[in-house]
Amino acid sequence: MAPLNAEGDRHPGAWRDGEVTASPGFGDAFRRFAQGGWQGVSHPVEFGGQGLPKLVAAPCAEMLNAANLSFALCPLLTDAAIEAFLTAGTDELKRRYLPKLIAGEWTGTMNLTEPQAGSDLAQVRTRAVPQGDGTYRLFGTKIFITWGEHDMSENIVHLVLARTPDAPGGVKGLSLFVVPKFLANDDGTRGARNDVHCVSLEHKLGIRASPTAVLQYGDHGGAVGYRVGEENRGLEYMFITMNAARFAVGLQGIAVSEAAYQKAVAYAKARVQSRPVDGSAPGPVAIIHHPDVRRMLATMRALTEGARALAYVAAGWADVARHADDASTRAGHAAVYEFLVPIVKGWSTETAVEVASLGVQVHGGMGFIEETGAAQYYRDARILSIYEGTTAIQANDLVGRKTLRDGGAAARAILERVDATLAALRGIDAGEDVDAFESMHRRLAAGREALANVVRFVLENGQRDPNAVFAGSVPYLKLAGIVLSGWQMARALIAASKRRAEEPSFYGAKIATAHFFADYILPQALALEASIVSAKGGARVLALTEDQF
Repeated sequence: MAPLNAEGDRHPGAWRDGEVTASPGFGDAFRRFAQGGWQGVSHPVEFGGQGLPKLVAAPCAEMLNAANLSFALCPLLTDAAIEAFLTAGTDELKRRYLPKLIAGEWTGTMNLTEPQAGSDLAQVRTRAVPQGDGTYRLFGTKIFITWGEHDMSENIVHLVLARTPDAPGGVKGLSLFVVPKFLANDDGTRGARNDVHCVSLEHKLGIRASPTAVLQYGDHGGAVGYRVGEENRGLEYMFITMNAARFAVGLQGIAVSEAAYQKAVAYAKARVQSRPVDGSAPGPVAIIHHPDVRRMLATMRALTEGARALAYVAAGWADVARHADDASTRAGHAAVYEFLVPIVKGWSTETAVEVASLGVQVHGGMGFIEETGAAQYYRDARILSIYEGTTAIQANDLVGRKTLRDGGAAARAILERVDATLAALRGIDAGEDVDAFESMHRRLAAGREALANVVRFVLENGQRDPNAVFAGSVPYLKLAGIVLSGWQMARALIAASKRRAEEPSFYGAKIATAHFFADYILPQALALEASIVSAKGGARVLALTEDQF
């Protein structure tokens, strides 16, 4: 996949007469991807998947996205479609679509956005007219449909939010429909062409090899669709797929960060420029010897490792939530996982923009030149904090659904686990790593209190002063990302210190990275707390009138 990344950026998919040809090499790569069973890593064995845990699928997805983000978006959306069928599909829909999707023979999409309806899905106008035989005819336009048209698979299965004729207004009137590009025959083979067509592709800053389609439904009598689940519960079902996709986009952020970091390190080791500031060499040295370059590289590494650890831990909780024998254990882990999803998505993708930007900076002027490849990571990363719900939408979710709705129960459950890690930091003979342990304990304890104070502020003011709370929602999300990533780095520090003798270089790097996170990243939590909890926080954000902007 990796050799196709820059090539796809330079030669994106091409639209002609409603058909899209994928970037050179992508079709063959996708066939190999499907043949290897990679689409079905975490999906049920009964439909042809491997049935492996989410915690195993997460690093697989990260590596694929790090190699080629544009390519990886296609299986990401297919995973979301599979999740929708597993959640709300009838046995017949599952039989007809899941084996093909899991095998990678067909791919899937999510169709939410319309020209007049961005993130406000209450404005969706696409119509679904019942035909009396269990099918519907759909009419409307959907935009920003990732891999909505291409030639890499035999069929494309669109999941579409639409309204039936008598549906109530707003989001409560949305239903979910499956509308395939080609109808599926009873035996599972591909049938007649459906009335859904790609009328154009978007021209984008990044992820250029991923065709972003404008799809038109019903120009020739109506696109045949089948309702998924109950009428008027479409958004509820789509939220399940969106949660899976949001976690996956968080992994994309980690993947791009890792790729940008690796490229920056390679360049810093090879680029010779300037004498060392300490006079340790008489002539120019590789720039990795310069303190500020080290600071940038260490920041890139620490942010990436912290975000990765948090995402993988969340994946582990999702597995327990799905498979534990005890119902209360399942419920408790599900609540924590749900709390973490907007943080994994929002924090990891905001981090990706920062890390990719630092990667350009490490390259200096050459980073601004496309041929080095650093700029592509920066351009690609910029979409990650926008699609599948902007960072503000993730932050609103963290405040409204994940903190206020349960009275802070999930947040407190996580803080208790942070307390356990803080106790563990104090209960270990750290030996030569004592400075790292003391710094981590001091900084993480302060960050933990900052997060607890903000949770308390949200609970006390959510109803009384919502403007003040939501003005600080994104800083709250970033604060949570920093502190909870720091918590995972503390756990890594403990584990690495115990095993340092086994592989000193590897575990020594883990310890040094955790120490850097404690000293350089965790202190930012206190500033974020101050900007949120300040009594005038909301008032300051709203101080300028509309006319003054």
